Amino acid sequence: MKTVSPIFIVGIGGSAGALNAYKALLDAMPFDTGMAFVIVSHMNPTAHSQLAYLLSRHTEMPVIVASEAMPILANRVYVIPPDSDLTIKNYRFKVISPRSYGHKQIDVFFISLANEIGVRAVGIVLSGYDHDGTEGCKHIKAKGGKTFAQDMSAEVDYMPLSAQAAGCTDFVLPLNKIPAKLERLAAALKT
Repeated sequence: MKTVSPIFIVGIGGSAGALNAYKALLDAMPFDTGMAFVIVSHMNPTAHSQLAYLLSRHTEMPVIVASEAMPILANRVYVIPPDSDLTIKNYRFKVISPRSYGHKQIDVFFISLANEIGVRAVGIVLSGYDHDGTEGCKHIKAKGGKTFAQDMSAEVDYMPLSAQAAGCTDFVLPLNKIPAKLERLAAALKT
């Protein structure tokens, strides 16, 4: 089987109110973008996550819980395991469990993504409380990647508004407009 590295690795971070946002985003996303999507969701450390199963009903892409040394391939959706921090190295996941940074899993992943793949990194901040994702978006922008924040459709707008207020978002869009923008960015990267 031929493995394909993704054009972009798209980190998608959310917390309170993000489940509906994940579903809507995947519903709108074509299955053959050539990108990999990594969902970093705040979860109770003791919870057993059914997130991969729930999201698999909203996309034709395989939805997989990320595991140590798993390769990151195009046209896949990966979900952070419970009670873990997730980073990447050489297009493979590194899983740090138990998590060590509290509710900073999005920043941890976005910073790793920025440092590892630079212009091929994309961060999307969705619904949630607090400001996780903001620092990570700053790193992605600094390394030449692109950042998005969910628009006023966010059920809980603290996280997307924090990223916007910090001046580190390139695009503020409704969920159904993000896929087309990602495809235009990917096309521009290929030329």
